[in-house]
Parts: sequence; C-alpha cells; structure tokens
Amino acid sequence: MSKKRLWITRRLSDATLERALRDYDAVINYDDAPGTAEQIIAASAEFDAIIPCHSEHFTAEVVAQFSDRLKIVANHSVGVDHCNLPALKARGIAVTNTPDVLSDATAELAMLLMLGAARHAVAGDRIVRTGAWDSWSPAFMVGKQVTGARLGIIGMGRVGRAFATKARGFDMEIHYFNRSELPADQAKGAIYHDNVESLLAVADFLSLHCPATPETTGLMNESRFALLPEGAVVVNSARGALVDEAALLRALESGRISAAGLDCFQVEPGGNPAFAAHDNIFMLPHIGSATRKTRDAMGFRALDNLDAFFAGQTPGDLL
Repeated sequence: MSKKRLWITRRLSDATLERALRDYDAVINYDDAPGTAEQIIAASAEFDAIIPCHSEHFTAEVVAQFSDRLKIVANHSVGVDHCNLPALKARGIAVTNTPDVLSDATAELAMLLMLGAARHAVAGDRIVRTGAWDSWSPAFMVGKQVTGARLGIIGMGRVGRAFATKARGFDMEIHYFNRSELPADQAKGAIYHDNVESLLAVADFLSLHCPATPETTGLMNESRFALLPEGAVVVNSARGALVDEAALLRALESGRISAAGLDCFQVEPGGNPAFAAHDNIFMLPHIGSATRKTRDAMGFRALDNLDAFFAGQTPGDLL
C-alpha cells in the first residue's frame, strides 16, 4: 500500500522527522521559513496531510481555494487560532492539535517570566553584563516578592492548572477566572471568580492562559489594567492578541503595573519595538514549548493523530 503524502511546513524535531520519513511520503521544509498562502493552497492539491505550525495561516480565503485532495491538518501546536475551523470543516478536512504535552514547558516559562519581571531581570543582567555594576545599597534593585502573593490566572485549562501547581511551591494564594468553575480535585483550593473584573481586583500577579478568540482579543485593555492593584505584575505566555499593547505601555509608564513578562506579542516575529525602552518588561521570543522533550512530544502527538486518521480511527485530538 502506498504511503500517504505529507507536507511538514517547518523543521520539527529530529525524532519527529525520522518517524515521519519512515511512515509517510513526507516532504519537509528544511529551510524552515513559514509557509505562504500560495504554498498552502498548492499543497492542498499535492498532499493528503499537512503538519503546520502556528506560523501557517489557514484563513477562509485560503481554504476556499483548496483542492479536494487534502484530508487532514494535524497542527503542531495547541492553539488553533491560525486555522479557520468552520471553513476547514466545511471542506471535510479534519483538524487536530497537540494538547497536554506542552503544558509543563509553557508553565515553566510563565514562571520564568513572572520571576524575571518581578525581580528586575532585564536591568540586572544589563548592568552586570556591561560592567555598570559599581555600587550597592539596601535600596538597590528592590523588586516585588512572589512568595505569598496573590496570583490571578485567566484561563484554567491545562497550562493554567500546571502554572498554578508550580505557583503553589511559592505559597501563592491562587485565584482564577474560567468559563466554568473547576471541580474541587482540579481547583485544589484555588478561588473561583465568575467575572474577570473581580479577579483583577485581587491579582498582585496576573497570568494569562486563555486561547485567542474574538471574545478574548484585547482582553487586557485600558479599563482592565486600571482594576489591578497598584504595582501588579502582568504575565502573558498565551497569545499576543490578548493584550492591548498600547494600554499595557501606558499602565507601565503610569506605575499602575510595575512590570510585565511577555513571551508573545501582537506582531510575531519581531514583537513591539516600543517595549525595548522599558527595563521593566522582561521579554522572550515565544518559546513557551521550546524544550527538546516537549518538541519531540508535540511532533509525535501530531503523527499519532495522522496515524489514527489514516487507519480509519478518530484521532485523539480531533477538534
């Protein structure tokens, strides 16, 4: 039986590519540049399956030009805001993602962002690295203590819960907003808020873990930043669309919030050039899931979904 043709849009982990080449007639983009709309449309006529990353955009306009050959899009990501799911489903194309396997890695990075923002990581690294560290006093580089503080989490899905578990190691008092209240065995003592505004009022630290949807775009805006306790720290390791970046800058410059830790931005790659002038913004280039263990697990999860689909079974992560 001939192997199914598979296009892998980016250079995934070596273990993933080895398995893909063994089990599929796989074409791999070793150049590792994001797939363009034209390439995606052309691939729909040449391949039975695509494993894309968040960098490839399956808009309604792109999907409308698809051939009938493509049968499944097995995302190498949890978020699928780059996919127009109704358009893909209307064409009979299955869509999967890779939940669970990147929760811990992303939660680890959110913790790094929170600590780095709270304890002046940007300025501290710079003054040591440049040789500008020439004095000390009790008032030098005083930051915001994490241990025992109140943590607000928006989005208590897999990553949010993993982050809460790690935050408990710092004896943080955990509050959360979610579409629905979690059962007690998942909440583990976290305090539920049925609206965002109530949560913000008690969030000395705020961490965003919800997906980007039309409802959550611009979730953190001028009015909501104003509800945070003065000097709060804001962390975003989810999606850049959740934050009004101009409002974030104003909140930082006014002192309403003392620092921010960001792994995602409205424009990626590149980020927001205006942030570079602010030492109280600790930034990373969207690397939440970037560990070897997690990259292998994500790739294997995408291939597991393909294997199930082409065996006539329902993929475990079918959306």
